[in-house]
Amino acid sequence: MMRRSVIVVSVIVLLGMFLRTSAGAEEAASADPYSGDFFTRSTLSGDWGGARNDLAQKGITFDANVTQIEQGVVGGGKNGSWEYGGRADITGNLDTQKLGLWPGGFLKVELEGNWSDSVNGKTGGLVPSNTNQLFPLPTGDGDNVALPNLSFAQFLSHYVGVTAGKLETMGGDANNFAHGKGDTQFFNLGFNINPVALTVPYSTLGAGVIGLPTKDPNEAIVSFLVLSATGKASTAGFDNISGAIFAGEGRVRTGFFGLTGHQLLGALYSNKPYISVDQRLSFVLENRALAKHDGTWSMYYNFDHYLYQPKEGVEQGVGLFGRFGASDGDPIPAQYFYSAGVGGKGLIPSRELDECGIGYYYSSINNPTFQAPFFTRSFLRDGWGFEAYYNVALTPWFLLTPDVQVIGPSQKQQIVNLRDRRSIGTATVLGLRLQLVL
Repeated sequence: MMRRSVIVVSVIVLLGMFLRTSAGAEEAASADPYSGDFFTRSTLSGDWGGARNDLAQKGITFDANVTQIEQGVVGGGKNGSWEYGGRADITGNLDTQKLGLWPGGFLKVELEGNWSDSVNGKTGGLVPSNTNQLFPLPTGDGDNVALPNLSFAQFLSHYVGVTAGKLETMGGDANNFAHGKGDTQFFNLGFNINPVALTVPYSTLGAGVIGLPTKDPNEAIVSFLVLSATGKASTAGFDNISGAIFAGEGRVRTGFFGLTGHQLLGALYSNKPYISVDQRLSFVLENRALAKHDGTWSMYYNFDHYLYQPKEGVEQGVGLFGRFGASDGDPIPAQYFYSAGVGGKGLIPSRELDECGIGYYYSSINNPTFQAPFFTRSFLRDGWGFEAYYNVALTPWFLLTPDVQVIGPSQKQQIVNLRDRRSIGTATVLGLRLQLVL
């Protein structure tokens, strides 16, 4: 209860900053990225007496944020309770050339932790309504702290580089209006990454090649990675390597009709044996094990494109986004996935840091079945979801986001006990997110 009150108290204290900070957003951006007065600088803790800017000029940056979410199922679903949860993230980056060592080297370290709980298991949907509480591990009874990323990239020329280490994979499937860990844009996982690609562990050992066809990663970037199929954020990953995932992705910036956009295409294949979503009772009894499904594949595509940009070359305005994905539907039951929506950045004059979005997704399910001698039972159905949010930048480092979701559940029934099976109706989920950029 005390941690929940942080959201309410902080909102009351800082609502008075709204008008004062609206016009100061552009002033915060300067040659010294962490400097500025208390209300307009980019981070709460500022430039640390100039030391933070000095380190950045030498290629060393430390960035941190704390995100808290209060969310409740107010209608339908499986459970109408409200839940509070939070996540903290610290990321350090080192540029070897700026540090005066050798050109082209980049080291990244990320420490992450989350606490308390979420409503992800209470909506009846397979796609989590709170992405933020999934990392580094889905929250439950205890707090989770882990190191999801410890990686090094070395560019051999302006066009090609190699990378290796423990990699955090949520950076894939990037989209200008719908992407991230649920801390700045949409809450729902279906608008942050394509669910058909979730056979890739969030944090795992890997190595690969990065290509920059035009030298500029913002214009075009291509990658091919070989990843361990059994990685976890909470382990080093060397003690449980079973199977590999081969993943390729390319993203290019477009300029159709003189407006900014992006096109992305990716695919992956895994040779790991998975527990199959379909089971036969006779197989389980005879072999005393669940049936396996050897290997899996998926492909995904996304786009974003501005329809209106008030300033040429500046990624602000309003635009469309969309995703499509396909897989073999086993072990991830999402066989096909579609989403589309509208996103906006800085639509209100003098409020360049505000963001908003509205979107819809549909997930076509390969319905898992359980076959017994006298009956066959299925458990799931196709699911869908709608979400709308508005991210208010009270200051550049204090972000407040009200959110609403409507979720068509994929689960057919809630089994309370052998005699009590309850239908699951369409869930309405309300949420409020507070993020502090430290």
